Amino acid sequence: MCMYCKNSELKAATTTHVVNYNNCVVIIKNVPCEECSQCGEKYYSEETAERLEQLVNAAKKIMQEISVIDYCKVA
Repeated sequence: MCMYCKNSELKAATTTHVVNYNNCVVIIKNVPCEECSQCGEKYYSEETAERLEQLVNAAKKIMQEISVIDYCKVA
């Protein structure tokens, strides 16, 4: 169930996850998620959320101005 609009229909989808960190931008594309069919809110599984955290932390160590990561290629 969607936490925002209370719609009960979530569908499998992919999204782009963007994090701003110390004037740097980390972009992770093709991230699997569930999306509310009414309002479009995105939800990650626990496994996906943990993997996103690992990827963002790895990108922070590089400290490039912009990092683009394809989730499908590194998950």
